Amino acid sequence: MATIFTQIIEGRMPARFVWKDDRCVVFLSNRPLRPGHALVVARQEIDHWIDLDPSLLCHLAETAQAIGRAQMAGFHPERIGVMLAGLEVPHCHFHVVPIRGLHDLDFGNQDPDPPAEMMDEAAQTIRRELRRLSYSQVSD
Repeated sequence: MATIFTQIIEGRMPARFVWKDDRCVVFLSNRPLRPGHALVVARQEIDHWIDLDPSLLCHLAETAQAIGRAQMAGFHPERIGVMLAGLEVPHCHFHVVPIRGLHDLDFGNQDPDPPAEMMDEAAQTIRRELRRLSYSQVSD
């Protein structure tokens, strides 16, 4: 059975995409820790990050860095946090989160029902900043 992330990648479930390339996609978390919380997801279904091909791991990290640069420019947080937790969905993904402190990385603080307007605005902010930074992988 396909993971929920594969279903999203294949268009069978909705998501707010901000990046697509041949190896990964980036969309906003539907239970964000902070506005702009993005997930960098490998297209290939691999459960644990230690099982990734090193070149794919590097690609995911480079993509997370690009997203982080866009988040920093668009949201002006103290830092950009990155996590590879791997417990929620058995499909390798990076959490890239604009943060003010470590407390912003606590999954107990997820917003279970974020306003659609806030989510749309966050996606537009990331896309705008990715374009400004000259990334061609922006997804509308």
